[in-house]
Amino acid sequence: MNLALQNQHVVVIGAARGIGRAMMDAFRAEGCQVHGFDREVAADVSQGDVTRYDDLSAFASTIERVDHLVFCVGAGSGKFGFPFWNLSPSDWSRVLEINLVGAVNAAHAFVPKMIPQGKGSVLFLVSVAGQMGSQTDPPYSAAKAGLINFTHCAAKDLAPYAIRVNALAPGMVKTALNEAVWRAGQAKLPVDQRQDYETWAAEKIGKVSPLGRWQTPEECAAVAVFLASDHAMNITGQTINVDGGQVMH
Repeated sequence: MNLALQNQHVVVIGAARGIGRAMMDAFRAEGCQVHGFDREVAADVSQGDVTRYDDLSAFASTIERVDHLVFCVGAGSGKFGFPFWNLSPSDWSRVLEINLVGAVNAAHAFVPKMIPQGKGSVLFLVSVAGQMGSQTDPPYSAAKAGLINFTHCAAKDLAPYAIRVNALAPGMVKTALNEAVWRAGQAKLPVDQRQDYETWAAEKIGKVSPLGRWQTPEECAAVAVFLASDHAMNITGQTINVDGGQVMH
């Protein structure tokens, strides 16, 4: 399938590693010009913080054209949130700022560059947790649920300009965030009941995923590239699950 994305300009927010890095590589393989941004230092990525709109605005000012925006940022509280009162209200602010307000900041910084072109796409990385009220980390679940709702709002606002807005929800992917979930949960258990990461993950995948396998950053990136192409020109306001069947509607 020819995705016809050659020479299009793609901004990937959260591009230093994990799913975001896979997104950069996939778009580059399609012949796109990719502009990366992340809080972490990487050789081919501009550095900044998504919670600071000025950082994103300054980055946007260095890019003349934007055809596609991908927001690929995720951060949890770092604590095990079941029940929710294991956390304190102060644990929520930073998680909401990164996952939800950060995405809004990115949209404000880059969408104005896309509107005059009358075509393009926006993709927000969300999570299966945002669709089913995962108790593991309530702030993270709520933030991603909020981002799914913002996806709907933005899709309606941008439809007259032929700019499509979708969300991509991974399931179990080997990332630093996934390892942080394991670490937080294990810390609550007696030492003799703790599991190593691979054992914990294998058991969880067996319980929650009908296909019974990890999802990979590359699989998420393949969907992102397709959604940016004209083959997906009638797909907007949707949450696409790459989760092995974990969430079914």
